Amino acid sequence: MVKDMTEGSIPRHLIFYAVPLILGNLFQLTYNAVDSIIVGRFIGKEALAAVGTASPVMNIIILGISGICIGASVLMSGFFGAREEEMVRKEMATTAVFGVYFSLIVVALGILITRPLLKALYVPEEILDTSSSYLRIIFLGAPFTFFYNAVSSALKSVGDSKTPLKFLAFCSVLNGALDVIFIGLLGFGITCSAVTTVVAEALSAVLCIAYVYRRIPLLQLKPGEFKVDRGLLRQTLQYGSVTALQQSCQPIGKLLIQGAVNPMGVDVMAAFNAVNKIDAYAFTPEQSIANAITTFVAQNEGAGKKERIKKGFGTGMALEFCYWILICGAILALRGPLMRLFVGSEAGEIVALGSGYLGIMALFYILPGFTNGVQGYFRGRKYMKMTLLGTLIQTSLRVIFVYLLTPGMGLNGVAFACAIGWIVMLLVELPYYFHVQSRD
Repeated sequence: MVKDMTEGSIPRHLIFYAVPLILGNLFQLTYNAVDSIIVGRFIGKEALAAVGTASPVMNIIILGISGICIGASVLMSGFFGAREEEMVRKEMATTAVFGVYFSLIVVALGILITRPLLKALYVPEEILDTSSSYLRIIFLGAPFTFFYNAVSSALKSVGDSKTPLKFLAFCSVLNGALDVIFIGLLGFGITCSAVTTVVAEALSAVLCIAYVYRRIPLLQLKPGEFKVDRGLLRQTLQYGSVTALQQSCQPIGKLLIQGAVNPMGVDVMAAFNAVNKIDAYAFTPEQSIANAITTFVAQNEGAGKKERIKKGFGTGMALEFCYWILICGAILALRGPLMRLFVGSEAGEIVALGSGYLGIMALFYILPGFTNGVQGYFRGRKYMKMTLLGTLIQTSLRVIFVYLLTPGMGLNGVAFACAIGWIVMLLVELPYYFHVQSRD
């Protein structure tokens, strides 16, 4: 359903937009979490470590693709807020045509560089072949990932964040069921886990596209409309490439951090994979609230409503704080049982390592809540370079301090390194936010 955020209750718009995003992103994370849980419990810790090694590379692809789609979505939200429906359609067509070529290049390059990249990350020889096979299959799903993100971003730009959730929920359940059947019951290996993930991605893309052509006339492109508007492509790449680079910084940082974690042994690698999955679930609502801020700000920027933008940002930051209270308490109370989901109670050392990390990180979750909120505001106002600068600062400091702290603190050093990066990021971004406000 199309929703105009330039009128009406601000808290209602943000909450009703953010909640489906939160659920949808949690379902998307479930793809990989279900793989990790089933792989760890039915195949073993070596397979879990292999999936964990591949995950940062997968995230680079997913976040790079979603970054381009977010850039396109910001443009579409602005056009929609300004009531320029023809421009919305032209932007969608430009993104779709570009996506065909971009995703095919990703597939080709990904298959070629998989093994050399994993070797460069010091992946142990005993899991190198397994990790390579898993990752190459995941790369084949890049076109489906792009088109799901492109179409769902178009729907979100016109205020519909519920529909992508419905299809993603169905496909997540399907992915989990296929893993249970083929790995848990029939005993297939880790390659099957990658195949079921790609199948689920493909189905979510097809269902999302089919819905648009049945229900949303504004976004229905005819065969003759699949053309690239060069002016819009330049803007899309200007915003999208910066956003993609910014989105990719985090998993690139994780890749470098993985290089510091891998020499610590398979137990630490397995624990790190598990806590990364838990962290991702904790961060997702913060990111979803930030995406709601982005769409709200972009629509109202298009409509020229500056005072409403300021009020919306304040409401969004209050939501980030309230969420932190909930997630901090939940993680502190459930960190042990959450770790045992991945490896079982018999892997006591892995559970202890992960529980110690989560006990520290839970207190720090407020920091990415605030950084995500500020980033959402900057994206909505098309200050993409500022979002990139903040992310580069945070990622660089996090990586540097991981290598400085983990030799003495082990896995807990990763948590403190993250906190240092987020704090400095806020110290850079908040003064710029107040500078922007003073100009308005």
